[in-house]
Amino acid sequence: MTLNATIRQAEERDIPAIVAIYNQAVLNTNAVYTETPVTVENRTKWLAERQAAGFPVFVIALGEKVSGFGSFGPFRAWPGYKYSAEHCLYINQHSHGKGLGSQLLHRLLCSAKEKGVHTLIAGIDAENQASLHLHKKFGFHSAGILKEAGFKKGQWLDLHFMQKIL
Repeated sequence: MTLNATIRQAEERDIPAIVAIYNQAVLNTNAVYTETPVTVENRTKWLAERQAAGFPVFVIALGEKVSGFGSFGPFRAWPGYKYSAEHCLYINQHSHGKGLGSQLLHRLLCSAKEKGVHTLIAGIDAENQASLHLHKKFGFHSAGILKEAGFKKGQWLDLHFMQKIL
């Protein structure tokens, strides 16, 4: 089922929803390799830094309710990587399977292309089949798996890198 949602640039008023969605991923999944939830202050600073650097942060909303967010930023700090970016995409756990991830990823791809990004990169937990499938659907290819690159909740985690040449 695909829902018609609104995608727009994130604003400071969206920070509480962004924090809640991100912390769902931190506490309940291996999508983020940390066990420490973020704060409103942390995400406010993150949003300001992304925007000041010219990188987008989008929210996807059903009506007035923010159901997900996504962004991209530098892949690495060295000049040779200036045309590569790494993105993130998070959907509220109660909104999975409704096509919101597809809509948001499409917007991220369009924005990256508009900004001159040549390669968009995703770092995905190797067990996250839904995200791997979503990225394959949008033409991302496997760039390799880093075995036991992460550690969370007492277990080693494999990080699957995917990329798309824009």
